[in-house]
Amino acid sequence: MKLPLIGLLATGLFAAAHPENGTEPGKDVLHPVQVGNGPWLFETVPGWGKLPDGKKLGPTHGTVLSGADGKIYYSTDADMSVIVYEPDGKFVKNIAPECVGFHAMAMRSENGKDVIYGAHLKKGRVCKIDTEGKLLLEIPNASTVEVKGGWNGLTAVTVAADGSIFAGTGYGAQFIHKFDATGKWLKTFGGPGGGDGQFNTCHGLAIDNRFGAPRLLVSDRGNRRLVHMDLEGNFIGVYSKGLRLPCMVDIMGDYCAVAELESRVTILDKDGVPVAFLGDNPNKKQWANFGVPPNEFVEGIFTAPHGLCFDKTGNIYVQDWNATGRVTKLVKK
Repeated sequence: MKLPLIGLLATGLFAAAHPENGTEPGKDVLHPVQVGNGPWLFETVPGWGKLPDGKKLGPTHGTVLSGADGKIYYSTDADMSVIVYEPDGKFVKNIAPECVGFHAMAMRSENGKDVIYGAHLKKGRVCKIDTEGKLLLEIPNASTVEVKGGWNGLTAVTVAADGSIFAGTGYGAQFIHKFDATGKWLKTFGGPGGGDGQFNTCHGLAIDNRFGAPRLLVSDRGNRRLVHMDLEGNFIGVYSKGLRLPCMVDIMGDYCAVAELESRVTILDKDGVPVAFLGDNPNKKQWANFGVPPNEFVEGIFTAPHGLCFDKTGNIYVQDWNATGRVTKLVKK
């Protein structure tokens, strides 16, 4: 029998990180730390993503993508904009300096090449770029009407198989706007509230192909839930609730990884039931805390997961919302 979220917590079925391995806040960690449980056991990669020549990530308030070639794309609010890594954490390059501050990103293959769609919070626009950072499309553009509620507070973007683009204003008017592949406005849905088809910070968007016809999976952060809409904007139902401020999700197979701002990553099954908690932080003072300094980080423990992605082998990359920047790689065991 599947237990509800509170029941799972009560049973103690889930392990977080294991600080008994000798990890102390702020100390250099020379060995990996295990997080998760059962088939969802991972190990951290200490020092993954360090930059050359003493460069710093800078503040992070975005997400992570894994490309078809295995490279990892990591958005920042600093001058380096989008940083590209090899899977082993080696720095490759940084791209798109005019796109500093991608709050969310989505990747898809077009004409045999990966392209990135970014929700550019700072400038209130959606940008489509190639993996070298070249701007290919911007919304709004000449084909775009003035959208309901405006572009203020743009937090989310995703793209359907037919090229339809969805953008959400989770820090603004709580609407989701649908456009065609050229940026032509098609429709708007949502609005503020806690009812069916309403949002309280529609913070992240993803296309969910696990249920036949594709659905839009919305991270309705302030309502602490994930909800399904169809691609015409009709409410289908609540996929999971009682979450700790879900920011963004990524889907692999039948499972969904959720970045929860209140200091953990949760794995949900197809029914929306938690099967694992990763990096759960016992220190509530660090939950959703942008200002946690590096000398207080604990390996394998999160402070404010904001974005994440699976790679093709099931490893997970997590970005914390943090003033100095933080990225963690979790290797599937």
